[in-house]
Amino acid sequence: LREANNNCSLINDSYSSDISSLSIALDFLAQQQQHAAKTVIISDILQSGKNDFDLYTDVVTMLSTKKITKLIGIGKSIFKQQKVFQNLKGCEMHFYTDTETFLGEHEFNTFRNEAILLKGARLYEFEKISRLFEKKAHETILEVNLNALVHNLKVYQSLLAPTTKIMAMVKAFSYGTGSFEIANLLQFHKVDYLAVAYADEGVELRNAGISLPIMVMCPEDKSFDSIIKNNLEPEIYSLEILKNLLEQITSYYSKSALLPFPIHLEIETGMNRLGFSATDLTELCALLAENQHLIKVQSIFTHLAASEDPQFDDFTNQQIAAYQHAVKQIELTVNYPILKHILNSGGIVRHRAHQLDMVRLGVGLYGADSSNTIQPQLKVVSTLKTTILQIKEILPSDSIGYNRKGKLKDGGRIATIGLGYADGLHRNLGNGNGKMLVAGQLVPTVGSICMDMCMLDISDLPTIKTGDEVIVFGENPTIHQFAKWENTIVYEILTNISKRVKRIYFEE
Repeated sequence: LREANNNCSLINDSYSSDISSLSIALDFLAQQQQHAAKTVIISDILQSGKNDFDLYTDVVTMLSTKKITKLIGIGKSIFKQQKVFQNLKGCEMHFYTDTETFLGEHEFNTFRNEAILLKGARLYEFEKISRLFEKKAHETILEVNLNALVHNLKVYQSLLAPTTKIMAMVKAFSYGTGSFEIANLLQFHKVDYLAVAYADEGVELRNAGISLPIMVMCPEDKSFDSIIKNNLEPEIYSLEILKNLLEQITSYYSKSALLPFPIHLEIETGMNRLGFSATDLTELCALLAENQHLIKVQSIFTHLAASEDPQFDDFTNQQIAAYQHAVKQIELTVNYPILKHILNSGGIVRHRAHQLDMVRLGVGLYGADSSNTIQPQLKVVSTLKTTILQIKEILPSDSIGYNRKGKLKDGGRIATIGLGYADGLHRNLGNGNGKMLVAGQLVPTVGSICMDMCMLDISDLPTIKTGDEVIVFGENPTIHQFAKWENTIVYEILTNISKRVKRIYFEE
């Protein structure tokens, strides 16, 4: 799955052609909620063991349940069976005898604002079609393995009671992996809640067809109108912001069918970031009691400051006790059940006894165990890769990069790659501090990291050529190694990957 021209999404499954794989591909197409229009471009299905009439009758039956808006059939067999497809009601259809005819006759500008599935046998060379759809982009890409993300979700689900709900964190562009692409998958796999940082992130998901409940963790007064109109649920962390929300609801939404409006309360227990303090609770409870017709508390939560670290377990237990005390006061005020949640990814692993009604799954979903307890069970979700732009022979007297910081004592070869600090590669990784994988070997950076490029020492790799692939992080080096070289944390590496880096999503 990748972005395509004219605000389209392209699903490229032009690697096999049989009924079973078509069913899987159509299911994946159905997950995509970002576009109402859905197009299938399909080739002849080869070696099915059925006669063509029965085969394409089965295809029509499959398509009829998937709300396809446009069908393009390519191949002599499917061209001859056009009449079978007349039973596919409400669908625009076109048929061509071969790929070259389609490429020559079909107007590609007519594809707009739709999800497009390419499903064909290799014989039909659908890669020619794919190239016309795809946005011409920076050759640095982030590959996101959706199977790995689902695997990680299941690992954490296995640590929870069957009744415990999951709130998946998709803030900050889903930790750098994407927006609706990740939310679509999580919605399909029936997580209970999503969480974003700001209202505009939630609005983007709503516009992409995401219907799950979405908590907004950092709501601003000016965003309340957008939050209410888009059925988002704000985190309320202070008396001031609660009063401002109540004022806006009273002024503009007092007769709305949405009322009472759902909110989430954050309790301050030791993180000292956001949240109601113990001294706020009396006034908070009074406001809740007075305004039950306007607002409803969906959940109460707190943030554990060091749930992943055993040396701070006593402090974590103090936080949990303070949270429980606050919850009791609030529950005495309202007369309906409230979801309770305190555990993040590290807490799910180390403090399972306190999973309560719901947990918040963040970086663990994306393949990093902050507690370093179950890391071997998690799979790599993101692989950042680029290509070699040019190779140069360097003399011992030459310098490399800005400020002449790069040197090869005995001379050698360097490769310039299309990745720099504008893509999220920190300058700390220059001058040999970072390494990348080229032809199965880790090679060091040389010279300073530039805005759009950096250089690698490939002196020991004489057969490397322009256009060869470079792995920045993934299976090797891991993102944990990369973060260590940069002297930072995995979260920062992931969220710093620029949006100009094209994301490509894989599901097998």
